[in-house]
Amino acid sequence: MKKNIKIDTEKLILAKIMRAKGPLTFKKLLRDMRGRNFDFDRFTAAVEKLKKEGKILETQRGFSIPDKSKYIKCEVVRLNKTFGFVKDVKSGEEYFVSGKFLKGAMPKDIVLIRTFKGRGENPEGEVIEIVSENFSQFTGVIVIEFGRYKILPDTMMKTPIDFENPMGLEFSEGDKVVAEITRRGLRHSEHRCQLVSTLGSSQKASVCALSVLEINGLTPLFPDEVIAEAKAVSDYNTIKHEAKNRVDLRDELIFTIDGADTKDIDDAISVEKTEKGYRLGVHIADVSHYVTPKSNLDNEAFRRGTSVYYANRVIPMLPKELSNGICSLNPQEDRLAFSCIMEIDDNGQLVSYEFKKTVIRSRVKGVYSEINSIISGEFSDEIREKYAEVWDKIPVMVELADKLYKNRIERGAPQLETAESYLIIDQTDMCVDVVLRKRGRSEEMIEDFMLMANMSAARFGVENNLPFVYRVHEDPPEDKASTLVEGLSLMNIPFAINGRLSPKILSEILVKTHNTEKQAVVNKLVLRSMAKAKYSVEPLGHFGLVLDDYAHFTSPIRRYPDLTIHRIMSEFLESGSASECMKKYNKFAYASADQSTNTELVAMQVERECEDCYKAEYMKGFIGQYFEGVISSVTDFGFFVELPNTCEGLVKIEDLGDGEYNFDGFASLRNMNTGELYRIGDKVTVTLTNANVSSGKLDFTIHNA
Repeated sequence: MKKNIKIDTEKLILAKIMRAKGPLTFKKLLRDMRGRNFDFDRFTAAVEKLKKEGKILETQRGFSIPDKSKYIKCEVVRLNKTFGFVKDVKSGEEYFVSGKFLKGAMPKDIVLIRTFKGRGENPEGEVIEIVSENFSQFTGVIVIEFGRYKILPDTMMKTPIDFENPMGLEFSEGDKVVAEITRRGLRHSEHRCQLVSTLGSSQKASVCALSVLEINGLTPLFPDEVIAEAKAVSDYNTIKHEAKNRVDLRDELIFTIDGADTKDIDDAISVEKTEKGYRLGVHIADVSHYVTPKSNLDNEAFRRGTSVYYANRVIPMLPKELSNGICSLNPQEDRLAFSCIMEIDDNGQLVSYEFKKTVIRSRVKGVYSEINSIISGEFSDEIREKYAEVWDKIPVMVELADKLYKNRIERGAPQLETAESYLIIDQTDMCVDVVLRKRGRSEEMIEDFMLMANMSAARFGVENNLPFVYRVHEDPPEDKASTLVEGLSLMNIPFAINGRLSPKILSEILVKTHNTEKQAVVNKLVLRSMAKAKYSVEPLGHFGLVLDDYAHFTSPIRRYPDLTIHRIMSEFLESGSASECMKKYNKFAYASADQSTNTELVAMQVERECEDCYKAEYMKGFIGQYFEGVISSVTDFGFFVELPNTCEGLVKIEDLGDGEYNFDGFASLRNMNTGELYRIGDKVTVTLTNANVSSGKLDFTIHNA
């Protein structure tokens, strides 16, 4: 009696494809596989499994064994309804991937992709293999389809999917929810999921912001052990004991200047006129004294990397016991500080600097708007009384800041003036207005003082050969120069750029369009021409500031890279040994630079997404009304229009007039039938047709008077 031999279908498929001299068509593979005990369902399931695992590749020509050495390892960074983007884990270059080529990959998955020339100039990608799957959660909205509750994902796909509710969570149609994938399919529509949490109505921006935070692992709550440690180190009596080991600056006229609502105050200043110029003191909260290496506080701060600010809320890097308490430089309270004392000549040039561990007592909590009123001479008696103790210091500060600003301009640093919004939130947590945030002289003044301290900290790292974390901004990629020239020429702004983009050239472009209707768009074009700033252990310089050495020293309450260099600098000041610092902190510096860059990118994305939800909530009250705006960017599917209050929305190509439209690949969309042209920088009048709070997206149509 013959025994039934169990055939390993996957191995057999692989063997037949390997033996083929070229790609093996599905028809030929099927014919080769047919025989005794052939099971078509088992065969197709095995083929799909091998494709998903990246062991075989299917193209129009047939199946082949992929040569993985030719593929690029990438991380999935974001998904849209019908496409996504992946980032090369080595170079950081991003690739567009059409939805049909994603293989169901989710954000933070590691994938292998093959690249090919897409519709535009830039290469696109196709996922060949999902190397490692990330813990997959996503947000969506509860909808009813054919009488059944389903989840319509915010990204991944356009159609709702079924879900399970094992915890029996209560929900209603229109609720914003978080779901978790329980089984992966070969495409997003085949994924299966279960409900993780329900957050409330998707028509409320505060709820939608919560979903953005949750999906990115951000929370204002800290683990119990972190809170316990924060309370333990927040012993104010220790300041008195520690003060005798430090330089005592409590008699110095030191004070802070921040926004009116700021609670985490991490920088203070002092300034005085000297025979040869000025002595500028920048005094920073000594967070590293409280957050020690590998403690629970440190581990949590490293994980978070940065504080996240959105609307009227903050997700802090450190618990409030530190951020708003013992580390915050509150007025009339003794605080431990890390001070940078700089000697600056009469021309505003740095002569020398010194870093000291100090104890300070801020005299007053300055507010930007109040300092601006003093500078303009439009202050009240109450303001005069509040700042009486430091009144004589303010003209000296302005005098020094003017010289520092002048030096920055003469260095050729581009003065970008990107539009920032300020959201007005009422007591019910609704956005009731969106206004353009305006920076006054005091904001610029403090920025210049902090810049000097940051530059000094970087020099300290370089000159002492320390393991360090620098804030770097590299030269723009070469291909960006031609793109910028094209954009300027389309807006009739002729400018000669020969080869390398220098800061001075960009600065001249910005000056030429300053106070014109094209200023905002040109600012965006110049910004897009630049590389992205990041953190690095190498002092690569800062293109935008035109500085050889730059680091972030001034915000250790809310940025981990600042805390990192505080720790390293403190060690060196105490031991005097660069080699010991290298042994102790070299690996730590690398880890901190990478983590700080990554968490900063997440924070920027989260802040932008949350802000968009609040803007949509506000604009929802104006559906049907028309506004004047400026075309801020153009795509092959329409163009975006930015309103004076910074709200931005899309005019879809299908909502334009009849005709065939041609996108130039960069900055204009032309109706080939009528010749009508829509370009970056053009003024247009638009009608608001939709404001989706859940996605934070606005839709416009061209207003016909």
